[in-house]
Amino acid sequence: MKLLFLISLSTLIFASDILTSYRTNGIVEIEKQMDLELTDTKYWSKYLKDKDTTFGYLESYANILTCNKENSTLNLYSKNQNKKFKFRKKYSAFTGKLKGDKLKEGDLKTPIGIYKILKKLSKETKLNNFYGPLAFVTSYPNIYDEYKGKNGSGIWIHGLPTEQTRDEFTRGCIAINNPNIECLDKNIDISKTLLIINATKVKKDVSKEILSSILSQLFTWRYSWLYNDIDTYLSFYSSDFIRNDGMNFNTFKNYKTRVFKKIEKKSIIFNDINIITYPNSTNTFEITFKEFYKSDTFKFTGDKTLIIKLDENKNIKILTEK
Repeated sequence: MKLLFLISLSTLIFASDILTSYRTNGIVEIEKQMDLELTDTKYWSKYLKDKDTTFGYLESYANILTCNKENSTLNLYSKNQNKKFKFRKKYSAFTGKLKGDKLKEGDLKTPIGIYKILKKLSKETKLNNFYGPLAFVTSYPNIYDEYKGKNGSGIWIHGLPTEQTRDEFTRGCIAINNPNIECLDKNIDISKTLLIINATKVKKDVSKEILSSILSQLFTWRYSWLYNDIDTYLSFYSSDFIRNDGMNFNTFKNYKTRVFKKIEKKSIIFNDINIITYPNSTNTFEITFKEFYKSDTFKFTGDKTLIIKLDENKNIKILTEK
């Protein structure tokens, strides 16, 4: 009872401070105070306390498919009623003929990375019967693949030929038998499903401490962007940064410096945030979110992706973005 009273009292004091600030300074100062609160690791630690971080911090996805190339399996995990990821099904899978990460078109390797499922192909869409009754098209190459100079295309999850035999490997795709691909189709919404491919077992149980730090830094990056702090904003970028359109760090720095000099009031909102450890890495993460940006001269609503690396002090360094 005493604890509840203290919590209620602290809430009232905080609310009183906000009301006083609003009365004397208006809503702008309140917004700035709230934006600053979002940069606090303590806030995110408390927020994540009861969140499932099996695969990272995920707001957008209800299903995760993990492919372990070493033991040729495709595993399905889905959120239950308590919003916890639980193992659902293991499928035996065929992967690329050759081991290692895919680097170029025709190298017969299955890529290592994090991929969306873009669409489903079936007989109704004139899918070749070599791929079985249906196929899921992945987003390979993603922006990190392109950053690393990888190329190629047409990486699918598909079934097996309906009118011919096939080898026990693929040219880079992930293949499972036809009853399983049909079962998978019934159990996932592709818009809420993410595919993680690794050479071995996909990492699970991501540290909440690391995720809290990344989220607080993500919102510090946003804060510096909102309030035109160019030096802090640029400090989040690696000297090896290359934007998805090919802009290197120095060109990007000059461009952003010109933009920040306009001193425009901005509105920047992040929704549907996802942070996932990149396969075969301990300090590289993919961050995706919906960005709502508005200034006096520019408006954008859409998907944003950052590939970040943590330095020796656990500071975010953005390698590429789109």
